[in-house]
Amino acid sequence: QVQLVESGGGLVQSGGSLRLSCVASGRGFSAYTMGWYRQAPGQSREFIASISSGGSTNYVDSVKGRFTISKDNARNTVFLQMNSLEPEDTAVYYCSAGHVVLGTYWGQGTQVTVSS
Repeated sequence: QVQLVESGGGLVQSGGSLRLSCVASGRGFSAYTMGWYRQAPGQSREFIASISSGGSTNYVDSVKGRFTISKDNARNTVFLQMNSLEPEDTAVYYCSAGHVVLGTYWGQGTQVTVSS
C-alpha cells in the first residue's frame, strides 16, 4: 500500500515556473517507477513524465526541454520542475507510483493554472 500526496500547484503567468512535489508513504519507494500525469477539463488523463527505479526518464514530446522529473529516494519524494509554462499546460497534475507486481497508485492531484 502506497499513499501519495502532491503539492506545489497554483497560479502562474505564461512563461513562469513551478515545482511540483509528491511525497510517498509505504515500503519500497525506490522500487517503483514514478510518474506525473495531467488532466484538463473534458479530456482524458495524459502521461507527462516518468522516472524508473534506475533513474531513466521519459517525457511526452510537448513538455520535453521544459519539464524535468527527478526524485530523492532518501526523502521518498518525486519532483516535477516546470519551466516556460503556457496556458495549454493548465490541468490537474497527478503523481503515480507503478510496479508490475505491486500495482499502481495515484495521488489526489494538484491544480496548475497558467494565465496568458
